[in-house]
Amino acid sequence: MLHATLHQLKVFETVARHSSFTRAAAELSISQPTVSSQVKQLTKAIGLPLFEQIGKQLYLTDVGRELLVTSQGVFEKLDNFEMKVADFKGAKEGKLRLAVVTTAKYFVPQLLGAFCQQYPAIDISLQVTNHQKLKRRMLENEDDLYILSQPPEDLDLHLQAFLDNPLVVVARSDCELARKKNMPIEYLDREKFIMREPGSGTRQAIEKLFSKHKISIEVRLELGSNEAIKQAILGGLGISILSQHTLRYELERGELAILDVQKFPIQRHWYVAYLGGKQLSVVAQMFLQHLLAKSPEYVECLNLKIPVPQR
Repeated sequence: MLHATLHQLKVFETVARHSSFTRAAAELSISQPTVSSQVKQLTKAIGLPLFEQIGKQLYLTDVGRELLVTSQGVFEKLDNFEMKVADFKGAKEGKLRLAVVTTAKYFVPQLLGAFCQQYPAIDISLQVTNHQKLKRRMLENEDDLYILSQPPEDLDLHLQAFLDNPLVVVARSDCELARKKNMPIEYLDREKFIMREPGSGTRQAIEKLFSKHKISIEVRLELGSNEAIKQAILGGLGISILSQHTLRYELERGELAILDVQKFPIQRHWYVAYLGGKQLSVVAQMFLQHLLAKSPEYVECLNLKIPVPQR
């Protein structure tokens, strides 16, 4: 390892992350032969193979997996060192890697925008994805911080709740149910629902509540985005249950209505998370503090009234 260079480690880490020499070359803006040469030299320095190719798929060997964890740790520490040097100089510089679930896109940009205005020299990488892909990113330690509503129970995570995330029953504002008050949850039995895909945090919370009260869900449509669901509701295809954060503009325009149903809203929270044992960079710590401090102001700014569940 004394003969290995940081450049070789970076090339290796990029290949391992993409499982592809071609995609690694594209990310690093170097030629594929150069990538192959750097990995070959690193393999020679270590004395054991780092990859094995089965068919067209590239896999890490046991030694390769160990080296990936080690190299990622090295680069994290170097990044953190650079940020600390900038901090000593009085310049807030560095990079923040943030990954969020899709529903969080309705409020994260506002909170992130205020942070960027305060620290314009900080580069932001924001990934918006679903729960399953977010968990995969966690397993591969690809980001500094994660924002999600249903943290995976099988991962060692530091969690901090910072914002309420009420799930409400939504319908077209001109439908009959929108005029009813204090409806028993049983009124939803056999209603036609437009639902998020199985596995989504919202879907799991709904199924848990409905199972508890023996409510049958008639799923008319399964859609992969909140925007598609809202359009389907407006098209008269059914009702749905969504995070109240997704409804700001449709409620203001009077297009959609939150139904007054007992046991709703389902009270949940937004969490900011990072991996257990991870040393947060200076920039990540700054954003975490910003998030915890500014989220109450965000709720007031939106006039987001969080309703209390009906008994």
